[in-house]
Amino acid sequence: MNIEQVREYCITKNGCEETFPFDEVTLVFKVMGKMYALLSLDKGTSINLKCDPEKAIQLREQYEAITPGWHMNKKHWNTVDYNSNLPDTLLKELIDHSYNLVVSSLTKKLKKELDEL
Repeated sequence: MNIEQVREYCITKNGCEETFPFDEVTLVFKVMGKMYALLSLDKGTSINLKCDPEKAIQLREQYEAITPGWHMNKKHWNTVDYNSNLPDTLLKELIDHSYNLVVSSLTKKLKKELDEL
């Protein structure tokens, strides 16, 4: 996948918003105000995604393109090089996993608001 395809996939998620809260080159995807993905526009080859800690370790051991989250809590975030030989289906699964982790941690009120969107 290229950067445009990654961005387009991220914004298909229900309740997704794009922001630049840190600088003009780090595109942040949020659901109900909570980050689920960070996309580097200047490097153009990596995305930070939230991940279950046990799964994060397994993925890092299995794929060279998945490393501890750059500038993030390395227990809960991975940096994924999507310009590598990583299958597009896996990248989409990782984006879905990140989104779903964040949604599952939302309050009942926010989940209801998200369902109504």
